[in-house]
Amino acid sequence: MKLTEPYIISIIKHCISIIIISCCFSCNTSKQEPLDNLVFRYNEHKNIGSLDPAFSKDLADIWATNQLFNGLVQMDEHLNVKPCIAKSWSISDDALIYTFTLRNDVFFHKDILFGKDSTRTVIAKDFEYSLNRLLDKELASPGSWVLSKVNNFKAINDSIFQIDLNQPFPAFLGLLTMKYCSVVPNEIVEYYGNDFRSHPIGTGPFKFKRWEENIKLVFRRNENYFEKDEIGDQLPYLEAVAITFLPDKQSEFLQFAQGNIDFVSGLDASYKDEILTSTGELRDLYKNEVNMIRGPYLNTEYLAFFMDSEVPEIQSELIRKAVNIGFDRNKMMIYLRNGIGIPANGGFIPKGLPGYNQTIGFNYEPENAKRLIEQFKTETGIENPEISITTTSNYLSFCEYIQRELQKIGLIVNIDVIPAATLKDAKANGKLDIFRASWVADYPDAENYLSLYYSNNFAPNGPNYTHFKNELFDIWFEKSFLETNSHKRELLYSKMDSLIMEKAPVVPLFYDEVVRFTRKNVNGLGINPINLLDLKRVQKD
Repeated sequence: MKLTEPYIISIIKHCISIIIISCCFSCNTSKQEPLDNLVFRYNEHKNIGSLDPAFSKDLADIWATNQLFNGLVQMDEHLNVKPCIAKSWSISDDALIYTFTLRNDVFFHKDILFGKDSTRTVIAKDFEYSLNRLLDKELASPGSWVLSKVNNFKAINDSIFQIDLNQPFPAFLGLLTMKYCSVVPNEIVEYYGNDFRSHPIGTGPFKFKRWEENIKLVFRRNENYFEKDEIGDQLPYLEAVAITFLPDKQSEFLQFAQGNIDFVSGLDASYKDEILTSTGELRDLYKNEVNMIRGPYLNTEYLAFFMDSEVPEIQSELIRKAVNIGFDRNKMMIYLRNGIGIPANGGFIPKGLPGYNQTIGFNYEPENAKRLIEQFKTETGIENPEISITTTSNYLSFCEYIQRELQKIGLIVNIDVIPAATLKDAKANGKLDIFRASWVADYPDAENYLSLYYSNNFAPNGPNYTHFKNELFDIWFEKSFLETNSHKRELLYSKMDSLIMEKAPVVPLFYDEVVRFTRKNVNGLGINPINLLDLKRVQKD
């Protein structure tokens, strides 16, 4: 048999593929393969539930599906909405109709198991199918809420896709950047059915290669990817992504320290003192091997008061404000978080989002806090005011710190520790007077945070767990939907946040930070306030 040039090239490509996969999962992890610089390795200790973007609810799933799928638009590292499969769009004057013009050079990945070359161009009908899938009650996608303000959508032709809203919603483009809204090929989804979760076909910078659940997951470079870098080189730079599933953060960090994985996200108690000083700097042992990058994360950690409680201390604005000014947030972050995180001296909207205002919150004022406690005693006749904070074991140290500080100002504090699932259920059903909670943005707009105080969102039917109700706040909140000027909307957000702080239904503790540790040879990883893992521009020396 005569070996033609195309046949020889095919053999070479196949051999390279085998070498790369061997590099990803070599038994002898202490010896790096020659092509290691083309493989990005990280661990996912929470496992991955599905590779179907319709179920990308948890961060672990979102990180994986972000490598495999694209939507109409995407978010850059500064939370600006940028083109993706839609190269441009227009919005009608009444802010109800969004018209997207699609690129014509976006292809679905090939699927060998499907039995044929399934690579084809994405057209507007694919988005019509993909969004209808989110609304399918039999599928029961957790992302169906993304389309709650959508009246209808349709493909005008192969390259024009239109979405009509039932009311103006300035944050809508941000919603469309979520992985729920990724495009999928109907013929592949229909062929695999429920097994599409483990046979994903998308348009992303990487394509699915292999998944041994809870053991290992491999993606390969998409040679047909449509995005290019600033000088015209095709993305992504890496040849493969290898994900392992060690179940605990301490083991994950050990693998990172030994150079067996390239990246660790977050600061876990099991290794925070090992890698960082008390002021949040890398220890000398790691400075030559590790890079640390950090930035604001759209997550507010807080204590919440249940405003419908019959307990006098909870009903009292004096007590709620005394709690807010009765402990030092700066010391708390240094002692308990090694300086990682931003003390929440602003409002509920976290730093990093338009609408954040650092001047509207509370500072540490122990003497003033004592006066508020004494005023409460005088007005109510209660000699020993007392509150109980419910938390999970992960945040016990924070609550114990607050307990010690508040007892110095004359407030008795009890702490109840319960499982996370129990706390989630109890706070939704109004069974806790004070509870620790956090709110991570579903989409990058302050409306997402302020919705927790809109009276029509009372839990369990919405996210208003405090049952805070204020007529003026509701008027401003509804007005914000109709405000298309971004600067005016930000000012309105800040006014609403200021009103919340004035009434003090919550105690903001800190605004979280994204912290990433990489090996020195990793470049281009970057960081963003929604903690999205984007690997298409990553390179390894």
